[in-house]
Amino acid sequence: MMRNFVGAAAAAAVVFVAQAGAAEAAGRTSATITRTTYGIPHIEARDWRGVGFGVAYAYAEDNLCLLAEEFATVAGERSKHFGPEAKAVLGFEEVDNLSSDVFFRAVIDLPALREGAKSLSPRARDLMAGYVAGYNRFLKNAGADGIPAACRGKAWVRPITDDDMLRLNEKQMLLASSLNLAPAIANAVPPGSPAPKVAIHMPDPKELGMGSNGWAFGGDVTANGRGMVIGNPHFPWKGPNRFWQMHVKGPKGYEVMGVGLAGTPMPTLGFNRDVAWTHTVTEARHFTLYQLALDPADPTRYMVDGKSEAMTAQTVTVPMPEGTPAVTRTLYSTRFGPVFVIPARGIGWTAQSAFALKDANRGNQRGIETWLRIGEAKNVGEVRAAVSETLGIPWVNTIAADRHGDALHADVTAVPNVSAAKAKACATPISGLFAELAILLDGSKSSCDWDAAPGTPAPGLMPAGDQAATTVKTWLTNSNDSYWISNPAIPHRELSPILGQYATARSLRTRSNFIETAAILDSGKVDHARAQALAFGNASLAADLVVPELLTLCPAAEGAAARGCAALAKWDRRFDADSRGARLFRTLWPKIGSIKGLWAVPFDPADPVNTPRDLATEGESGANLLAALASVVTTMEEQGLALDSRWGDEQLVMAGNDAIPIHGGSGWLGVLNMQEADRAANGKLIPRHGTSYIQIVGFDAKGPVADAILSYSQSTDPASPHAYDQTRAYAEKRWHRLPFHRADIRAAAIGKPRRISE
Repeated sequence: MMRNFVGAAAAAAVVFVAQAGAAEAAGRTSATITRTTYGIPHIEARDWRGVGFGVAYAYAEDNLCLLAEEFATVAGERSKHFGPEAKAVLGFEEVDNLSSDVFFRAVIDLPALREGAKSLSPRARDLMAGYVAGYNRFLKNAGADGIPAACRGKAWVRPITDDDMLRLNEKQMLLASSLNLAPAIANAVPPGSPAPKVAIHMPDPKELGMGSNGWAFGGDVTANGRGMVIGNPHFPWKGPNRFWQMHVKGPKGYEVMGVGLAGTPMPTLGFNRDVAWTHTVTEARHFTLYQLALDPADPTRYMVDGKSEAMTAQTVTVPMPEGTPAVTRTLYSTRFGPVFVIPARGIGWTAQSAFALKDANRGNQRGIETWLRIGEAKNVGEVRAAVSETLGIPWVNTIAADRHGDALHADVTAVPNVSAAKAKACATPISGLFAELAILLDGSKSSCDWDAAPGTPAPGLMPAGDQAATTVKTWLTNSNDSYWISNPAIPHRELSPILGQYATARSLRTRSNFIETAAILDSGKVDHARAQALAFGNASLAADLVVPELLTLCPAAEGAAARGCAALAKWDRRFDADSRGARLFRTLWPKIGSIKGLWAVPFDPADPVNTPRDLATEGESGANLLAALASVVTTMEEQGLALDSRWGDEQLVMAGNDAIPIHGGSGWLGVLNMQEADRAANGKLIPRHGTSYIQIVGFDAKGPVADAILSYSQSTDPASPHAYDQTRAYAEKRWHRLPFHRADIRAAAIGKPRRISE
């Protein structure tokens, strides 16, 4: 049980405290951990190895089973421990274990990662080594009886090595690119071989629910003239991509509070004394696809500039459960990356052609140094320099503000250096079919490889100067649409299409962001109270655009449509826990949102915030709307679902036998406080992906003033007192003032500081 192994760790820490002075004198690794409200650890160490040591130890106290399973995943050992046909979340999707194992054993190039690690800064290497030591120290101190029940006695709970950290870092870099094509890569075989037995598709990041909202307010629009950040990343509620809170004090004045993912040795989203920042998944593409012209004599050879070139064959062996023979697969790679197949999309490997994927984040080990530099920044200019000079941010926008009153949005990441001209010149006859998902280039021409630019940290990356970054004193925001508009008053100039769509309709969530932000600013300058109202407003732009005009049709409605009209008329058009009728509209919107000619006023690039709009209700359009409403009402009633139920009774999380109502709604409904949910067997909706760590950070004369909440809480162990405590606070919209200064930490401490060392 969690209490047992935390207790064991605390008892062991008493011994550590007695040894601490001698350990430090001998130059050994040590850190001090103080827990405050909600179990948030404040980790202090004199050197970088100690920082990683303390972070890993504290993380393992809260989420050992999750992290141990993640190390088994990146080692390609899921089939051995959990069976080849079982599934787990890889990236943002479920993938069968065998495909996952084949992918990691083939695509994760461990020798190359080891070589690349030699060029890391000494502090980055120390952080990683310290994390390994801290994780292993926790296992040793906990002993067999201190391991949580969920993974006690499991073979996959084992000490880790530097290689495990290299694999895990690589996996995180590929999270929004190659990783989502793992089955497509793992099951690619030459023509004539047996077809893959697993379903393969090309995921659209928008369909996956990947997203976030981020705001940076400059001094011109804040109540005290200093900067303010609202961070609202939308990440999974379960699995290794959950956020975890921490406060880290390291050498040379480094002090950052915020969150990281499993295996992150320091905060990657948060704030220091001078700067706050958040991230949102960018629309930029971090890979390109290549269409290969194959050698007629051999489908494992391809033509480049008229010459035949052999693919590189790699045979991997995946261990199976005891008593089952290992599985061996041979995968093929090209100068443009691994070959992949998606039969359902017409992406196959025939005697004439094949497709390969080249990923800008493969081998990207620069992220650690980038986030360390952001954590040290004293203003947004230094944040911009960090992301621009390293190009280490893999797949997210960086949105920041500082105590001086400057605000930044930098859509600057590790992106292929493919200009608009190159994308056009290297297009193939079928490139247009992929335009919304990726840029497809002609692999038969060497000139269609990425352009090398001087000064970039790796060849083929797009220089920061060709990407989008803006600094203002007003405000900037992003809700996962492209760089084109961060503030409607200052649209960005057009850049390469690999950075996202330009002058196209924005998502309902982006439009809601602009509308709600303008409304908040119209009521006065931004302070914490207004920021909180913006983050948890729960209004649905889809409902605001549709319901009033739909209700004008209701006098003619009969039967099921009339009952639906009655429920929608009483709904407040929000997704608060007490909102009645929200589930009806959530069910209705996909049906009417796909109606052709839905809007009377089409999209206008000169007015992207307010178009398209005005529901088309005349004639057949009106009849179709009422028919859709009647159909949805009939289905819900057949399923025993009330039309006017409380939203909090429909979307919830179970904490044992206790149901916790969860406010927020789907992003495609234009709800900023996004919660994507899956339907459980009992018909209830269980959050899967959405609002996670929410922070509102401003500054006063002493430093940061931060309110935050972690929607799904710190620990994944049901026995922990911190498994559901913040979830209850989130349900009540109850914010937590984070203790950053030493006196505040002492006042909020829930136990004595513990010194750990080895």
